[in-house]
Amino acid sequence: QVQLVESGGGLVQAGGSLRLSCAASGRTFSTSVLGWFRQAPGKGREYVASIRWNTGIADYADSRQGRFTISRDNAKNTVFLQMNSVKPEDTALYYCAAAVGPGRPFSYWGQGTQVTVSS
Repeated sequence: QVQLVESGGGLVQAGGSLRLSCAASGRTFSTSVLGWFRQAPGKGREYVASIRWNTGIADYADSRQGRFTISRDNAKNTVFLQMNSVKPEDTALYYCAAAVGPGRPFSYWGQGTQVTVSS
C-alpha cells in the first residue's frame, strides 16, 4: 500500500501563490508517477499535473501550464504543486495520487487539501 498525505491548502487572495505538498509513504517503490487532481464544488475531478519520480519529467493540463509547477523531492518522497497567480476558479479540493507507471491508472489517492481563492 501507498499512503499519500496532502498539506498546504488554505485561503488565498486572487493573484497570490500557494504551495501544496504531498508526502508519500509505504510501498512508494511500487509507484513511478505522482499527480495532482482537483475537484471544485459541483464538478467532476480534473487532472492538474503529474511528474515521474525517477526522471522528473512533468506533464500538465494545458490550462494550468504556466501558472502551476509540479516538482518532487525524492529524498523526502514528497511532491509539490506551486500555484501562482491563482484565480477564484482554482478553488477546489486538491488531491494527490500515485500510479505504478506512465499511462497507468492512478490507484492510490490522498484525502485532499482544500484551496479557496477569494476575489
